[in-house]
Amino acid sequence: MDLTPYLQALSPSTVNKAFLPIAVNGKVALAVRGRFFLRCFYENFNERSHIGCAVTDEKSCLKYLTNQVFELLICTDQLEHGNGYELVRKAKKRQPRLKVIVLALTDEIPSEYANSPWLEAVVAETDIIREVKPLEAALLAVTERHCYRSPSLRLRELSSFKCPRLTPREYEVLDRLACGMTDKEIAEALVISEQTSRTYTKRLLKVLKVNNRIQAVLKGVRCGIIQI
Repeated sequence: MDLTPYLQALSPSTVNKAFLPIAVNGKVALAVRGRFFLRCFYENFNERSHIGCAVTDEKSCLKYLTNQVFELLICTDQLEHGNGYELVRKAKKRQPRLKVIVLALTDEIPSEYANSPWLEAVVAETDIIREVKPLEAALLAVTERHCYRSPSLRLRELSSFKCPRLTPREYEVLDRLACGMTDKEIAEALVISEQTSRTYTKRLLKVLKVNNRIQAVLKGVRCGIIQI
């Protein structure tokens, strides 16, 4: 799925605290699983106009990388179609100077890719939830041409999370966040005002003890509350 033409029309969330507040000089390619991740990554760039590729599959991303020069590729290990690690391998062949960060939703690196020289930076899902800022660290590393693995991958220890009990309304809001809905879209779906929708989302983040939507959804997945 190619959502590149539509991202610029999206209005940013007012309740998200940036988890990747970075600026890059060249074009950025996003290849991640689903609309939710695309929106979250889009919202967390200072220079959103630099995002020249926003897709959910390997084939579409490689098409962009064949026709345009990019500075940074951020991808998830799992895609709607294709494999994130294979995407990175093929992408680096096309553009050797491309910087790449992989978000490992599985919290591990498959053995066949673990020692690959083209695999620069990998961040475990659990470290995103813990907010140890591994994405910023990964970006700094690849900018200096260093290899990076987030704490859980280096220590080989996954964090445990206390899973709170949610109200029926909080479940509804979290489920819609996982679908990539905006505050306005959630309001329309639940037949409430947009301000009330923002209030519900803020309350949900507080209950989950997280700071932004992506942390909320990832924690919900980890706790078995929702699926994406």
